[in-house]
Amino acid sequence: MSFAPRDSHEAQVQFALERGVPAVIGVLGTIKLPYPSKSFDMAHCSRCLIPWESNGGMYMMEVDRVLRPGGYWILSGPPINWNKYHQTWKKSKLDAEGDQHRIENIAEMLCWDKIYEKEDIAIWQKKANSHLCHQMNGHASKMCKVQDADDVWYKKMESCITPPGEAAQLKKFPERLSAIPPRILDGHAPGITEEDYEEDNKLWKKHVNTYKRVNKLLGSSRYRNIMDMNAGLGSFAAALDSPKSWVMNVVPTVSERNTLGIIYERGLIGTYHDWCEAFSTYPRTYDLIHGYHVFSLYQNKCNVEDILLEMDRILRPEGAVILRDSVDVLNKVRNTVSGMRWKSKLLDHEDGPHVPEKILISVKEYWVASEEENNS
Repeated sequence: MSFAPRDSHEAQVQFALERGVPAVIGVLGTIKLPYPSKSFDMAHCSRCLIPWESNGGMYMMEVDRVLRPGGYWILSGPPINWNKYHQTWKKSKLDAEGDQHRIENIAEMLCWDKIYEKEDIAIWQKKANSHLCHQMNGHASKMCKVQDADDVWYKKMESCITPPGEAAQLKKFPERLSAIPPRILDGHAPGITEEDYEEDNKLWKKHVNTYKRVNKLLGSSRYRNIMDMNAGLGSFAAALDSPKSWVMNVVPTVSERNTLGIIYERGLIGTYHDWCEAFSTYPRTYDLIHGYHVFSLYQNKCNVEDILLEMDRILRPEGAVILRDSVDVLNKVRNTVSGMRWKSKLLDHEDGPHVPEKILISVKEYWVASEEENNS
């Protein structure tokens, strides 16, 4: 997952998405990153100009939160190789050296081992089991007092260390795409059993086969950037399993179950989001959007029209939308999108016309404003 601020980096997020690379507009500032704890194998920062040594090491502590035990942090750029570049950075030798020294101290406090440094690159590795390290170094007072380290939506970043927890034994990809995630095996996913997981995978293989029959382009290079607006356990993306596409698995913040940690353990990517707000991306950046019961989930929370307009904003012209919901909800959606220049077709459920759940397939038409519309 790549992220960068909107303005100061010359729209590099937009360039990444246009290349078909996962990216969102984001910043390491005061709010926690919208990802679960222990979700990434590696974090990389190349000249990102984040003051890592400031605020008591808060930004490095946030990196530590999202890094899996045994994961790597790669830093390229200031203050690495300060001896060569300090004048370019308009810093004294003493100040530049001090910046790196403070980073080294914070890394040691986080129980990261420095395993490499050469020229402009330094690499640290988070210990696979840091319990003993934290106990020996007396870090108990620096530990965050959190009940749920994955509860991060609009939560302030803190200058404390997230308790390390157990190191999950993950299968190698692609086997881990379908293997039962450790959070389920260890009972850390309330309300989700191994049987639920297997049944969910089976169900979404059936659903995706239906989608492919309806839209022959699904799984081809036509749809590179795909979004699942209500990803659940990530089984839509797993069933799609196409090397020609990637899926942004969105777990709505209003969902009853927080499943994003499971999605990352499957080797997939995603983010938390509230669909009553705009998504952190540029216009026209997704080729296909899938939504499972999204509108039912947001009934009485925000307007159907507002969610549809946001979908229209981030969908490319001639991009497709697949919605699965109750017939009453989809009829309301269909009436709205007819005025948005989407071509739509309502289909019955795979199990027949008597099932109240239906499928709405839409395509956003390519159009340009007429001269009259431009002058109005």
